[in-house]
Amino acid sequence: MAYQRRKSRPVWVGNVQIGGDAPIVVQSMTTADTRDPEATLRQIHELADAGCEIVRLAVPDRVAAAALPEIVPYSPVPLVADIHFEHTLALKALDAGIHKLRLNPGNIRKPEDVREVVRKAKERGVPIRIGVNFGSLPPMTREFVDEMAAQNATHTELIAEHMVRTALGHVRILEDLDFGDIVISLKAFEVPVMVEAYRRMARLVDYPLHLGVTEAGTPKAGAIRSAVGIGTLLAEGIGDTIRVSLATDPVEEVYVAYEILKSLDLRQHGATLVACPTCGRVEVDLFKLANEIDEYLKTIKEPIKVAVMGCVVNGPGEARDSDVGVAAGRGKGVIFRKGKIVRKVEEQEIVPALKEEIQLVLAERAAGVPAVETGHRRISVPVVDA
Repeated sequence: MAYQRRKSRPVWVGNVQIGGDAPIVVQSMTTADTRDPEATLRQIHELADAGCEIVRLAVPDRVAAAALPEIVPYSPVPLVADIHFEHTLALKALDAGIHKLRLNPGNIRKPEDVREVVRKAKERGVPIRIGVNFGSLPPMTREFVDEMAAQNATHTELIAEHMVRTALGHVRILEDLDFGDIVISLKAFEVPVMVEAYRRMARLVDYPLHLGVTEAGTPKAGAIRSAVGIGTLLAEGIGDTIRVSLATDPVEEVYVAYEILKSLDLRQHGATLVACPTCGRVEVDLFKLANEIDEYLKTIKEPIKVAVMGCVVNGPGEARDSDVGVAAGRGKGVIFRKGKIVRKVEEQEIVPALKEEIQLVLAERAAGVPAVETGHRRISVPVVDA
């Protein structure tokens, strides 16, 4: 996809770069109780295995902060301490070796508290994300409301501008202390507000932007809402790191995040499934077939494109554009590799045959076999006979 990405300064979180010329970074957040180091580390490893590159932890109290020394040194990826209300928790997180802080200017409002944290973060070389959420904004002043009313601002524009100015207020505190390792987020549940806020901020600063739709919802609705909001901004070249917020296992957030990036051709990670929506021409149980392959592909970390098509109308075309594909017919399936027919199998053999071909492609890639030479066991089977 051709687009002009907004230029931003690089910020390092541990060994992961956000902004600059780095790829869009995928983040998530643990749901385990940080006061339980064993459970938290287990979930961090699960997220890292799924491709999560930075993990955020809730630090709600001093007990959670005291557990950080048992977590941070053993994490496979950089960790972010999520701090609300009590700035001393950020100080304890820094002592524990945390790689990044997330502060919410909506509930840490004393400038002197923020300054104390910033000084220590600067000493440790730890970046700070100024995280603004619509749900925890400070009250609007009458002067601000009147100013926006004079501009005939819509409700969306009013809220978005309030979010931007709130974030910039804290950014100025950091800048006054000569601190520039800043990442900014402006999250809202309402996608138009979130999009407008990020667009406004993108014109004002060169700090990396962390994209997200806060409290997006359950997996289905939340994935759609996140894809619309995050995807819109990424398509405009705005955004350096993303977190999809879903009310489910956070590993699912990582899968959705990568699907958003893959759909915009911004990153390739793991497998991509192409599956038709089915119609009256389909003569196999395509829903079951596609779901089984989709679950299997979650175990594949290398980029590979797999097509599962229910009939011969679009099947051959999609198969030509995929590494591995199947065009199914009445109780049968024709297996393709890069558009070349390699097998004809019975319906009950489609799933194991596809898995076998996927593993063969990956093995041949690892061995350096050119793609044009991978047409093993080719047979002459007319597609229309499937």
